[in-house]
This record gives sequence, structure tokens and C-alpha cells, in this order.
Amino acid sequence: MKNKKRSYKIVAPKIPKELDEFYFSNDYIENEDTFCMSIVAHCSIEYQTAQQVSFKQMIFRNVTFKEVSFEGVDITDVRFENCDLSNVDFRGAIIHRVEMINCKILGVDLSEATLQNVIFEDCNGSYAFFRFTKWKQINFKNCVLSDTDFQKANFTKVGFDHCNLEQSQMSGTKLKGIDFSNCEIEGMGVRIEDLYGAIVSPIQAISLSKLLGIVVKM
Repeated sequence: MKNKKRSYKIVAPKIPKELDEFYFSNDYIENEDTFCMSIVAHCSIEYQTAQQVSFKQMIFRNVTFKEVSFEGVDITDVRFENCDLSNVDFRGAIIHRVEMINCKILGVDLSEATLQNVIFEDCNGSYAFFRFTKWKQINFKNCVLSDTDFQKANFTKVGFDHCNLEQSQMSGTKLKGIDFSNCEIEGMGVRIEDLYGAIVSPIQAISLSKLLGIVVKM
């Protein structure tokens, strides 16, 4: 019998069934602006820079974020569907009860952010920056996370299911209890001490043995 892949129960976003449609104009979003209880669909949010912006109880559907910097953004009870957030600057963000489904998050900067009860499913997050980020109750499912920077992140109940983590950097991140067994981790950058308690497949174990200077003879 195969062991069931470890995943964690994620508290879903608390979004009302009835939402008003909202259209973002290209007027500048200002610091500490709050947007809530609305659906934003089939549009672009472009060339915006603001701090401490809040998005609460919202759905973003088929929205492209271009040249956007929302440092310290608060995103709570929000669902992103088929959105493009490539290269968005969300440094220091607080992200709680959020779903990202089939989204592009290429190169997104979530450094020093705090995320809890978040699911990433079918997302492409290559080259993303997650350094010093706190992750709690997180599931990554069928995501491309190659060449990402997870250095010195803090993982608490984080699940990776069928994810590509090739060439990702995990140095300084404690991986105890993290199950990589059905993921691609070739070239993952990690220290020996960080691997203590990580869950890997036999083939992955052979690959990681290189960190110990061991030559495995087959």
C-alpha cells in the first residue's frame, strides 16, 4: 500500500456568495487604500505603487498585474483565478486564507512576507523570491517552483505535492517533516543540517547523498 501524500487542512477564504463587480481604473492606488467585498475580472492593474494596501473578501479572475508594487499589502479571504502576478512586489505582505489557482507568479517577490492558510494549485512560480518568508498551513499542488529562493524561510505544516523544485534554494530553511517524495528536486540548494527529518524518495536520497561526499555504487 502506498503512503498517502502529506497535505494540510487549509481554512478556505471567507468570501460572500454575492459580490459587486469592481473595475480598477489606472488612477493611482494610494497608501493604505482598502478594497473589499467585490469581484475583479478580465482586466489589468498596471503601474501601481503603494504601501499597506488591503484586499479583503475578494475574487480576482483573469486579472493581469503589471509593474505593480504593493509592499506590506494585506490580502485576506481572497481567491485568485487564472491571474498573472509575474514580478509583482509583495515584500512584507500579510496573506491569510487565500487561494491561488492556475496563476502565474513568475518572479513574484514575497520576501519577509507572512502567509497562513494558503493554497497554490497549478501555479508557475519559477524565479520567485521567498527569502525570510514565514509559511504556516500551506499547500503547493502541481506547481512549478524551479529556481525559487526559499533561503532562511520558516516552514510550519507546508506541503509540496507533485511540484518542480529543481534548482530552488533552501539553504538555512529547516525541512524537518517536509515531504518532497513525489517532487522534482534535482539541483536543490540546501545544507546538510537543514535536511534533518525531511522526507524523500530512495532515488532522491541517492542524489542528496552527494552533499555528504558519498559515492553510491549500484
